[in-house]
Amino acid sequence: MNEQTVGVLGCGTMGSGIAQAAAQAGCTVVVLEVAEPVLRAGLERIDRFLGDGVRRGKLSEQEQTTLRGRISGTTEWRDLARCVVVVEAVTEDVDAKRTAMRALSDVLQPEALVATNTSCLSVTEIAAAYAHPEQVVGLHFFNPAQLMKLVEVVRAVETSEAAFERAVAFTAALGKQPIRTKDSPGFIVNRLLIPYLNQAIQAYDDGLSSLDEIDTGVELGLGYPMGPFKLADLIGLDVHLHASEALHTDTGREEFAPPPLLRRMVKAGRLGRKTGRGFHGYEQSRG
Repeated sequence: MNEQTVGVLGCGTMGSGIAQAAAQAGCTVVVLEVAEPVLRAGLERIDRFLGDGVRRGKLSEQEQTTLRGRISGTTEWRDLARCVVVVEAVTEDVDAKRTAMRALSDVLQPEALVATNTSCLSVTEIAAAYAHPEQVVGLHFFNPAQLMKLVEVVRAVETSEAAFERAVAFTAALGKQPIRTKDSPGFIVNRLLIPYLNQAIQAYDDGLSSLDEIDTGVELGLGYPMGPFKLADLIGLDVHLHASEALHTDTGREEFAPPPLLRRMVKAGRLGRKTGRGFHGYEQSRG
């Protein structure tokens, strides 16, 4: 892996995590952002994460310096020209991702592997904007990407067998567990997760039981490590709403339709842990 130069588009929560994961695997990483202030904020996010690792005894200061030294940032598309793998991690919007693919078409070599990081959008639609769609796959990393082991490797309609297997191998080399899936709404995890969370939210809104008791019932009765409302708060209620809407639009299936309570919570700004309040309260985690 240390011979590979990996590009990452976007240095937000997901992009910064993917960049760190690639650096941990020994890759040289080039992160591209739209403007210097945004890039600086993303690189500072990586610095904080690595610094926390040192404070918790997970990394030595030398390891921190080595990892950070493998990551550089840029606002110039041409600086990605030497990358053999590029992971696009811009905002979860089809038009934004297709715009990024068109820009990559102008700078990458035809043999470069290009991945879009998405949880619910059509990889085939995104890949169609790239000059060589046979080289495009989906890589659905889970948050936080530098820690979570699972990655869904998504094969679009035009993805070649060679590119797909190369993506699987790349994911494994990052120390992740790849699982193969075709390009279908929700892939594997969200196809199963979203109806479950929506059903739990609707059951609570119908007055079935309290938040705590439903969470406890799932944890102790089903053996899940986290109840549905704790999990939804961790994911972010706005993120879950967006994914539900996308899957419902793509499939027309009612199990993906967002419950009215979920919409009301998002409109109220109760988004979960990141805002300090979702279904549960997290006032001490704010700031």
